Amino acid sequence: MVLVDTHAHLYLPQFSDDIRQVIQNATGNHVVKMLLPNIDTGSAGPMLELCRRFPDHLHPMIGLHPTSVKENYREKMAELKSLLGNAEFKAIGETGMDSYWDTEFMREQEDSFIAHLGWAKTMDLPVVIHSRQTTDDLIRIISSRREEGIRGVFHAFSGTVEQAAEITGLGFKLGIGGVVTYKNSGLRPVIESIGMEHLVLETDSPYLSPVPFRGKRNECANVILIAEEIAKIKGIGLEEVALRTSENAARLFKLDIPI
Repeated sequence: MVLVDTHAHLYLPQFSDDIRQVIQNATGNHVVKMLLPNIDTGSAGPMLELCRRFPDHLHPMIGLHPTSVKENYREKMAELKSLLGNAEFKAIGETGMDSYWDTEFMREQEDSFIAHLGWAKTMDLPVVIHSRQTTDDLIRIISSRREEGIRGVFHAFSGTVEQAAEITGLGFKLGIGGVVTYKNSGLRPVIESIGMEHLVLETDSPYLSPVPFRGKRNECANVILIAEEIAKIKGIGLEEVALRTSENAARLFKLDIPI
């Protein structure tokens, strides 16, 4: 069995003391690949260094997180864009929009997101999208550029069945994480309604730990708990969830994994 964690912030200080053990825990739980999304200009260096330390298992993305979009976002994006040719990035991200924490820079967030879509098109890379309380806006933006063939993942999807259908209709995957194990998450009908060809697994480590570790630091090893919950909801075997989601991740991110 092979699993892929398509979204983990392993370069953050929460892992500075035991990162080697965290990766060993993951591989011991069949998680052979972990994709690292960038947050800001300050996180790119640590992220790339960590990926160089563990090249068999860790792969980077490049982007500016929407909550990092402030007055100087253009300067930050120019700095990050300059890195595009210097590393083997698997995706553009983490990008998108977020109206939960702050609505002051929503116009700038949209402008940043559209620029990231341009990077994805130019580099022929998938885009990994943060969509907290902005899912409909992001669907609108992507729909207006449908002819550009942009592909990717709506990370930490927590929307409705209708939104899930729109997103998958645009050719995007849904990133399903630990929230699916929460009693009142609302994700059960989404998982029931969506085919396995549209799903990838993620932890968002160190955040959003699945039950029974909710409230504690999340780790990539916990992908297996997410896969088990999806298997229960779909009424299929764990091995099938692992196979299908890993195949999806391998195709989308061009990963070389032994499926």
